[in-house]
Amino acid sequence: MVVEGTNDIEFLRRISLMLHADDSRLPNLAEMERQGELIFVPFGGGHVRAWAERLAPLARPEFHLYDHELPPETELRLEAATSVNLRPRSKAVLTKKRCLENYLHPDAILAAGGIHVQFDAFDCVAELTARELYRQRPGEIAWQLQARRSQSRMTNRAKRWLNTKAVEQMTPAMLGEQDRDGEITTWMLAINELLAS
Repeated sequence: MVVEGTNDIEFLRRISLMLHADDSRLPNLAEMERQGELIFVPFGGGHVRAWAERLAPLARPEFHLYDHELPPETELRLEAATSVNLRPRSKAVLTKKRCLENYLHPDAILAAGGIHVQFDAFDCVAELTARELYRQRPGEIAWQLQARRSQSRMTNRAKRWLNTKAVEQMTPAMLGEQDRDGEITTWMLAINELLAS
């Protein structure tokens, strides 16, 4: 399973566990990984086109999940997905939202850390969360006055927290509210189908 980074792996392990507990037809990706039935390959963001063909010589089932991101990056990801989808036993999808954190419910974030964060499908949830966590620290200088490197570090820490602690607070009902099209369930069913082929 090709994903962008380790945070995506953390999200998918946890969300699949919750979904599997609710519907045993859906795979528990963490357990499948432990059993050697699948591996996660994080390509680290960046050059998605290079990964579209990298694993093809192995002739194994592949599922690629790319963040939608914002244009012009979206078009590059669509091209990569099209390339993967031309191969047998391979499927690539782009999230309909900016990235996996956008599928989190604000109530899960509140339950995990006691902070209120409101966002839409294309906001950078990690940055909004980092800003809110930072705002709660007394005596600090304004976020805007922080060095860009410090902002980036805080955003990366928030991203990790969202993809571990906040995901663990998700329920099927919360996911249903945030993922009205059932995208994540569709991905899980596609993974099952690929592994059965």
